[in-house]
Amino acid sequence: MALIVEHLFENPDHRRLVAGWIFDAFWRERPESGLAIASLEARLADATDLDRIPLSLLALVDGHPAGTVNLIENDDSERRHLRPWLAALVVSPEFRRSGVGAALVRSCRNHAARLGIAELYLGTDIPEFYRRLGAAVAERDGDHFVMRLPV
Repeated sequence: MALIVEHLFENPDHRRLVAGWIFDAFWRERPESGLAIASLEARLADATDLDRIPLSLLALVDGHPAGTVNLIENDDSERRHLRPWLAALVVSPEFRRSGVGAALVRSCRNHAARLGIAELYLGTDIPEFYRRLGAAVAERDGDHFVMRLPV
């Protein structure tokens, strides 16, 4: 299995697929948000500069899209003081439990370090995955966790 992580802007033909993954994972059950695949695709299209946030990364396994992660300024309107965020980590079901998610998180951390960022925040309901990668719980709200990930 050949796994590489590249910037999504280097693979623009996959932008709609990635937007669909993010929509299905985080927004489909929240129609009140008003977000649609097209609006997510437009946001992803803004991630074109290696030297600034936002960054959108794409994992490819043997040339096939396998997952995505994003580095954004903020992902929680109630926690505007926490920034920046590792957001929208999605791994296609056929590639789960194969190291793709961990590789995406490592790559996002590496890009953050290159930008001079010391820590990232993220929201999750699966804190164990991120704990294994060095994250610690910053806040908890029921089954939802806000975590701090040192870069």
